[in-house]
Amino acid sequence: MNDVTSPAVLAVVGAGPRATGLLERIAANTGELWPRERELHIHLIDPHPPGPGRIWRQEQSPLLRMNSMAEDVTMFTDESSVIEGPVRPGPSLAEWAARFAGRGPGTPPAQEAPVTAPADPEVLGELRALAPTDFPTRRVQSAYLDWVFRAALAALPPSVTVTWHRTTATSVTGPADGPQHVHLAGRATPLTADLVVLAQGHLGTAVPAAEHRALAAFARRHSRFYLPPAFSADADLSGPRPGEHVVLRGFGLAFVDLTVLLTEGRGGSYRTEPDGTLTYLPSGREPVLHVGSRRGVPYHSKTGYRLQGPRPPLPRHFGPEAIGALLAGDRPLDLRRDVWPLMAKEIGFGHYHELFHAHPERTTRSWSAFEAAYDRLDWYSPGMADLVAASVPDPADRLDLDALDRPLTGVTFPAPDAFQEHLREHIAQDVARREDPEHSADLGAFLALLSVYGQLPALVASGRLTARSVAEGIDGWWHGFFSFLASGPPGFRLRQLLALSRAGIVRFLGADLRIGTDEARGTFTATSPTVPGHTVHATALIEAYLPRHALDRTEDPLLRRLHRAGELAEEVVADPDHTHRSGLLSVSPADAHVIDPLLGGPHPRRIALGAPTNSRAVAAFARPRTNAPGFRQNDAVARALLRALGENTRQDCLPTAGSSSL
Repeated sequence: MNDVTSPAVLAVVGAGPRATGLLERIAANTGELWPRERELHIHLIDPHPPGPGRIWRQEQSPLLRMNSMAEDVTMFTDESSVIEGPVRPGPSLAEWAARFAGRGPGTPPAQEAPVTAPADPEVLGELRALAPTDFPTRRVQSAYLDWVFRAALAALPPSVTVTWHRTTATSVTGPADGPQHVHLAGRATPLTADLVVLAQGHLGTAVPAAEHRALAAFARRHSRFYLPPAFSADADLSGPRPGEHVVLRGFGLAFVDLTVLLTEGRGGSYRTEPDGTLTYLPSGREPVLHVGSRRGVPYHSKTGYRLQGPRPPLPRHFGPEAIGALLAGDRPLDLRRDVWPLMAKEIGFGHYHELFHAHPERTTRSWSAFEAAYDRLDWYSPGMADLVAASVPDPADRLDLDALDRPLTGVTFPAPDAFQEHLREHIAQDVARREDPEHSADLGAFLALLSVYGQLPALVASGRLTARSVAEGIDGWWHGFFSFLASGPPGFRLRQLLALSRAGIVRFLGADLRIGTDEARGTFTATSPTVPGHTVHATALIEAYLPRHALDRTEDPLLRRLHRAGELAEEVVADPDHTHRSGLLSVSPADAHVIDPLLGGPHPRRIALGAPTNSRAVAAFARPRTNAPGFRQNDAVARALLRALGENTRQDCLPTAGSSSL
């Protein structure tokens, strides 16, 4: 890098939501940090359309939906964002959709892209009818992300150009102190860039894990169907035959999507009865689905209401000050012993803040009196239990996180049918509670849960948690617990599940699911201590959860080659008691630069963002007014990129054949 007058070049591998968010922040910060007369060429490399990328591409089943309400999805900073760069508010998905029905603001800001109607009439029809509290299809989210991308382009100054290369980046080479060469599939000449950002998003694996390979080999030997972890929209579900018994391992969002595709996707439908319940009308092409998991119950339904009281002031008990106090000590931190009590107290604060403000008739004292006592007490102290019991008479209004975590612990049934009835009642009660604003304290807890989730990356990055706490706590129990409470499906999906259960299409297996194989019968087996002595034999097995990141087995050719060359590293957390290999790409906590073992530290010209990295809890889009960690990181990285590129740059590769200037 030597000529400060030549154009600067940035290559971004991946053009999905994360890259789009970064581009929006680059556009927002150019006015302050980029000279008007300087040229900056940005190359986006992705075989999928910029904006939605692979996961949110428009070409997927219209049956698949988001698990967030339209008003809870945004790609823009707002008044809650604590960033160095300028806040540039923009419409949430709900606000953007309202423009197609004439309900949005009259004149969009000048920097926004024109609101062009999607070409797909079904998507346009959904946008026009979409209410803020609806759960949109993924294809609607795809249209929103496409527009956000075009809005980011429109906000760039004329000196900044963006070129999309509709292909795959296969490798990146170049010295740490020189230009980087990004090699593209099907192109003889690489792109040359000053800096490279890796933003590939969620990735699958090219080589299955050992357990999955063994199960696939069993399936081949016996001509059975086996599906390893896969993204639902990409999964080939043509294998299971009508009426075939299929075990699904996993009870989260992937299970919901796969079930939709195997039922409605095969021609089934639902009829609403006079009492509001649903009846499933089978097409006759459905398999019989047996589902179980560690907890044995589906993820909690998303709430279908808004806060009834004021928004809780978060963080309160688990924010920078509390984390700083934890880090002030000198001993290793155990998640369960040292950190979880503060996390739980924060979640409880959100719960009770909403209960006391929105439903004071169900409490015995004022919020100020409760809050003063609550602040002084530890979450697991007898005093806290006494305070809650005295202040909240109805146990149904109290927050019991341990009971929520494993609802089937210690519960057994003598026969499968008895368990079916029990779990249907459990699901029905959960849906009813999550749709009743009288229980809006659950939403207060949910918002606090999000706040906790956003605070944890700083603690993990400090290196003070024990290796076992990261492995079994953060990446194990906590990730599952958070998803179970906060990332569940819309309520209507669980009502559909009840209808499928009553129709005999879905059968519940129980908790602590164990999968085996029976060589003599050529079947997969499924057992659970929830129904002792009961074994299900099936001729098909589906892993109903998403692929876990595994850097050594990733499907991404660029990451795979860098890893094999020793130019990037898997995160390894080790102490005398345990070693944890997370499968995630190690980046520096401060600036997201790739850790290069050959350099002994961060690579000065390579940055990585998003899902494959160990910057945990940094999602590409977020709920409005939550000071989203992803937006904070995007802003910091965008500013650092502009400063570095503006200091002294060189480039010798302009757009090539097969690329599209945008």
